[in-house]
Amino acid sequence: MAGVGTSMLVSVLLFTVVLSLQEMYRGKLASSELFTILGGFTSSLLFLFSLTFIGNLQESSGGKSSWGAVIIAEIIALVAASTVHRVCITTCFLFSAGLLYEMNKISGYMLSRAESKSKRH
Repeated sequence: MAGVGTSMLVSVLLFTVVLSLQEMYRGKLASSELFTILGGFTSSLLFLFSLTFIGNLQESSGGKSSWGAVIIAEIIALVAASTVHRVCITTCFLFSAGLLYEMNKISGYMLSRAESKSKRH
């Protein structure tokens, strides 16, 4: 399993790559409906990477992640989506909500799995 520092580094690098590609192909992403939806999805990936970075940063400093991290990551993703097309803002929000739901579900599963392993030993 990756450590906090490795996860922070990878999330920052992926955030930078996705944001750079999104800005390079901004015109293409705004050219049709399907590409606009794709632009919202890429912005929701920015949400995922920034949330990972912020959560790891809070964990490494001894704090606990909260809804504040989610709100900050969502604002970052929505601002990035607004540079492409205004419809990307809506699709980014919807994709981000879906990603957040799935991340919460996976996190709960992993936590319950770790607790059951610790109870066995």
